[in-house]
Amino acid sequence: MHPASGEADFRVIRDREWVYASGGDRSQGQGTRRGQPRTLGPRMLSVPTLWTIFIVNFVAIGTIWVHVARSYPNLEAARYWTASALLAAFGAALAMSRGFIDPQHTTLLLIPLVIGGSILILAICLAAMGIRQFYGVPVSWRSTAAMVGINFFGLAYFVWDDNMMMRIVIYSACQSVPIAMTLPLLLSRKNGNVHPGARLAGWIAILMIGVYAARAVAAVTGVGGPVSLVDFNRVQALFILALVFLSMMWNFGFLLMAIDRLRAEVADLAMFDDLTGAANRRQFLTRLNEECARSGRSGEAFALLMIDLDEFKEVNDNHGHAAGDECLRLFTRVAGNRLRTGDLLARMGGDEFCVVLPSTTLREGAMVARHILEACQNEAVQGNGVSLALSASIGVAQWRPEIGLHAERLIAAADRALYTAKNDGKNGYAVFDVTPLESEPVLRKSA
Repeated sequence: MHPASGEADFRVIRDREWVYASGGDRSQGQGTRRGQPRTLGPRMLSVPTLWTIFIVNFVAIGTIWVHVARSYPNLEAARYWTASALLAAFGAALAMSRGFIDPQHTTLLLIPLVIGGSILILAICLAAMGIRQFYGVPVSWRSTAAMVGINFFGLAYFVWDDNMMMRIVIYSACQSVPIAMTLPLLLSRKNGNVHPGARLAGWIAILMIGVYAARAVAAVTGVGGPVSLVDFNRVQALFILALVFLSMMWNFGFLLMAIDRLRAEVADLAMFDDLTGAANRRQFLTRLNEECARSGRSGEAFALLMIDLDEFKEVNDNHGHAAGDECLRLFTRVAGNRLRTGDLLARMGGDEFCVVLPSTTLREGAMVARHILEACQNEAVQGNGVSLALSASIGVAQWRPEIGLHAERLIAAADRALYTAKNDGKNGYAVFDVTPLESEPVLRKSA
């Protein structure tokens, strides 16, 4: 994310001209006299100018991240990205200050060059830590300290030894390693998909690693000419320009990742009940239709439980809605603990719940209903100093080929079983067991 390095020469670079010695027409940019040099192309890119652009842009990006972090405190990754952007701007400004120091004063050069470069390494590590935090992966301050330390002592030694080639190599490596470690997270396919923001950040990270590698190779092989404390060749300047651009784009990728996360949270609000955290009616119907379609293709049955809390209206009327809400939340926790990972518990509204049990027979569904009722017997809610027992009535039905894609038929069957369970004394379950669907059902109630 932070392109150039503490090893770069930030003093104002002398403008150069690329010339050739052939005569020709003045309109073609050639010399008026044969053999007289003229300007062939654009002047060398000014590295201090590029760094000034870098600093201004990262101050702006850091300001945006400050606002995001304050507006969305649950997005903890934003704090790391805020610190990364602001530290990048500060580290670049500190490193640029070496342009005012005489290159012969090696000791003074250590301050802006080594400390500034190390701050930039810390900034890239914070950006990588933000990505890990975003995906819920533990962050490691030890690895960050190790990377900053390697860069610090490496740059310090080769500033003292005056070897700019090795400074470029060390700095490029220390920048590339944290970036590379984020790729498995950015390009992973969760649930078969890669989110657009993460995909953009991942590909930009790959490009940044490529540019850092090319920059190090160019420094070792001498491509573009020598690099020293006084002269900074055009090739290296172009690498810095590319890295300035990619660094800002990488942060835009982070912003898209944050937008993707916030959009997913909004989608979750549309699919979950805000009181209990269970799925809502919309998600239930979507899942039920999917299970009907799957069973229609495979012929494998699944079960549906329809649940109604007993005496819920009396709890609200006599003990207040706070007690009623606590009953709903408690039942959600109790029932959820008796379900498998792939099962779906949904609140349909009021005190009505449904449970979708994939790959489950009618007999197995009845066993699940019994386990839920047994768990409820040990639970109670306090309302106005009174202990309120938690109980429910459950209707159980199973998908059959006659139901096909008509999910409403399965709901009607489970609802009829629930009606029987409530009429037979509540705190029990009943199963809808009939073939074919048009026949009068045989309803069996079990306490």
